[in-house]
Amino acid sequence: MADVAGVSDQTAARRYRRLSETAGLRVLGMVNGAQVGWVDWFARLQTTPGSADSIAEALARRPDTRWVRLASGGTEIVCTLQARTPEQRDALFLQGLPGSRRVVQISAHSILHNFNPAPWQGVTRALSAAQLAKLAGSAQAPPGPQASLTPQDEPLLAELARDGRASHAALAAAIHWHESTVRRRIDELRRAGLLYFEVDIDDRVFGINVHAMLWLSVEPARLAEAGQAIAAHPEIPFAAATTGPTNLVASALFRDTRHLYEYLTGELAGLPGVTSVQTAPIIRTLKRTASVH
Repeated sequence: MADVAGVSDQTAARRYRRLSETAGLRVLGMVNGAQVGWVDWFARLQTTPGSADSIAEALARRPDTRWVRLASGGTEIVCTLQARTPEQRDALFLQGLPGSRRVVQISAHSILHNFNPAPWQGVTRALSAAQLAKLAGSAQAPPGPQASLTPQDEPLLAELARDGRASHAALAAAIHWHESTVRRRIDELRRAGLLYFEVDIDDRVFGINVHAMLWLSVEPARLAEAGQAIAAHPEIPFAAATTGPTNLVASALFRDTRHLYEYLTGELAGLPGVTSVQTAPIIRTLKRTASVH
């Protein structure tokens, strides 16, 4: 990182620590769920007035949720859930959601395809092509023998999900493995494409003050085209094709409400095949990237 940014190792480490303390910067080890057959779902819950906070807090405490947000004036909850088996999927929606008497409507959207496999455009614009090439070259693990997840990997994955920059020695001490075993297993999982690392930070340090979820209905013949187009917008860190009453969902970041208006009437309006758009402003995030706030 120091080499790519053109600073000393000490400066890079100092800036990393400062951002961790002031902007919540974290690096997290994540499982590529799609590769092992796990299915991510968006759930939209409409609640009775005054009940959304307690329901959202209960959802945030669940281990199978990754993002939990309050939207649309505080009566809508948007959350991402992960089902590892069909039985777990059924439990999520048939008996697992809290406060059912105070939930007046639920819509569930299975994520079919992620249109943002590459780094977010808002970040890549900050680096030159040469810097990106150097960074990618140092971060990519060459292909290796096919590996699969086992129950024995759970403690290692749990520690990496808390701190993806933990040293091999610290991980080994936490889960009572040999350090060489930790190093070898991380390398195997990365080479197999099962483990990747994600950066999380408070968006306000980039001048981002308005978040919104966009739910779009797109003509099926133009869904791939529209998804690829919206994923290239710098305001969109995440876009995916889904099941449900709308078939394209996007998470969007803006400087302010004027920026949101300009986007809705400009770039978004030019997407191919869009027949309707629902905009749900996010008013509070209770859980992000599997971490409770």
